[in-house]
Amino acid sequence: MLFTTWPFAGFLVVVLVLFFLLPRPHRRYLLLAASLLFYMAWKARFVFLILALIAIDYTAARVIHAQSGRRRRVALLVSLAANFGLLGWFKYANLFRQTWSQLFYPGVAIDPLHIILPLGISFHTFQSVSYVVDVYRGEQEVVTSFLDYALFVSFFPQLVAGPIVRAREFFGDLWNLRNPTGTEWLRGIDMILTGLAKKLVFADQFAFISDRYFNNPAALPGFVPAWSAAIAFALQIFFDFSGYSDIAIGVALLFGFHFPPNFRRPYFSASIAEFWRRWHMTLSRWLRDYLYIPLGGNRRGSLRTYFNLMITMLLGGLWHGASWTFVAWGGYHGALLALERLLRGRRQPTGPVRVPLAILTFLLVTLGWVLFRAGTMERAALIFGQMFSRSSGEMIWTAWQLRLALLALLLGLAEEHGNALTRLGEAPAWIRAAAAVLVLLAIEWFTASESAIPFVYFQF
Repeated sequence: MLFTTWPFAGFLVVVLVLFFLLPRPHRRYLLLAASLLFYMAWKARFVFLILALIAIDYTAARVIHAQSGRRRRVALLVSLAANFGLLGWFKYANLFRQTWSQLFYPGVAIDPLHIILPLGISFHTFQSVSYVVDVYRGEQEVVTSFLDYALFVSFFPQLVAGPIVRAREFFGDLWNLRNPTGTEWLRGIDMILTGLAKKLVFADQFAFISDRYFNNPAALPGFVPAWSAAIAFALQIFFDFSGYSDIAIGVALLFGFHFPPNFRRPYFSASIAEFWRRWHMTLSRWLRDYLYIPLGGNRRGSLRTYFNLMITMLLGGLWHGASWTFVAWGGYHGALLALERLLRGRRQPTGPVRVPLAILTFLLVTLGWVLFRAGTMERAALIFGQMFSRSSGEMIWTAWQLRLALLALLLGLAEEHGNALTRLGEAPAWIRAAAAVLVLLAIEWFTASESAIPFVYFQF
């Protein structure tokens, strides 16, 4: 069930009504049942996979808490092996198999394995691993209720594409579950409407541009269509993923759960380091806390810091998809982060210089998105060649899409420098109601397609 469809809207209304009709001690059982039903609506048989992982991690954490020495380490390794082993099989088996064949049996064609990627496996794997590792480190209280832990992993608002929620954030709300306040209800509805507008009005319009070009870049030669498509995809993926995150955070808030923010206007960043503090923030902090810092972070000298940055971003790129283009995308960002650290240390730009640096950062990030979207290294090389060619080519944006991009820029600037949306959330009820009506009308008038277009990050 996609967040942008009527079946999900009906599902959410039914779950909300039952949630508030039930006594508080029983509400967690409803949420677990609803979450598993939501998961099974995709492919029912995979529910056994997620339940098996839940059972393994729950047991491993209990053993880690109760035992000491070697048994704790074995329990941790079993959990990590189960999570990353299944993730590796379902997501990367074909990639590694094809790469092995190309390296050692060049010219021999092999048929891909028919493997279906389970729903949300990349996200709930990272969420489960963070819990087990935190218990091992002594930073998280062990969860004694299997049902509570199962709800933590499978909670439907964030199951498919995050945000990646820490156990202490989730259980802090679950174990003190209370009805949302009126302000929280309005805030949740605001976020849902904002997310729907981002996806249906903005992201899907820019998807038409990027899909037209990236599906056949050779048909549209020149640097104008190449840069137009790359910028369109940059806008598409931002509005698409941040829209999903807004909906997920808003839906969770209606049930009394406070999820961390996942985006904070990343394209206004004046450096690549700042970009990663604003983009997919829950993934960035996961990579920092469970990969970069354990590798040594910046505590072992400059060369080791650059190495740690590169390894972290390479693995972060691989996490995104089973293609070497994603690894190259991660390596590209790792190299930029290391170069920034080399040139200016940890100082961040301030004052008027932020404007040209923000433009430069956006262009560098947009170049990286080519690797993310291209699909193959050959196609990425072709597009890069067009982006820096002498031939101009034709503009592939319509006047309407250009105005939409300008509107997005103005809204972003208003929020970045004036907290416009935050102030709107604190405005009198009639102003908020009028704004909600305008958003609904915009969704009705400007939705790009009659059929639901999946969110970009659903493929991960």
